[in-house]
Formats: sequence, structure tokens, C-alpha cells
Amino acid sequence: MRELFASGRLVDFILVLVIVEAGLIAACWRLTGKGIRVLDLLPNLFAGAFLLLALRTSLSGQDWTWSCACLAVAGLAHVVDIARRWRS
Repeated sequence: MRELFASGRLVDFILVLVIVEAGLIAACWRLTGKGIRVLDLLPNLFAGAFLLLALRTSLSGQDWTWSCACLAVAGLAHVVDIARRWRS
């Protein structure tokens, strides 16, 4: 289990779960018209995914600039998400 955390493979698994979750939500919306619209969900998913990627780059020993870039994109996606919700 320690190696799963240290290598960042656990983050990869969680990222796959996020992609599957997005697919299921999109399919539910498309088939039933109920639930969360995909466009409303994307900024939130991107923010979470890039936070996970920042963690992954840190755990795998990548250069710190990659972690900072991922955090910057996550922050931007978060701002977009908040701005879209604020208008609603």
C-alpha cells in the first residue's frame, strides 16, 4: 500500500474514477435529461483533476514547475466554476 501512495498510482486510479464519473453523469443527462449538465460540471471536474495531477507530479518527483502549472490551471478552473455559479 505504501508503494501505491509513493508512486502516485493511487492518484492515477482516482483520476480514472473521475473520468468514469463524468461519463456516467453525461450519460444520465443525455438519456433522461435529469441531473447535472455536463457543461456545468466541467470546470469543477477540471479543478479537481488538476489538483490530483499536481499531487501526482509531486509524488513522482517531477520538477516543481509542473506542480505549479497544475495548481495554476486548477485555480483558474475553480475561478471559472465560481463565476458560473455566481451568475446562476
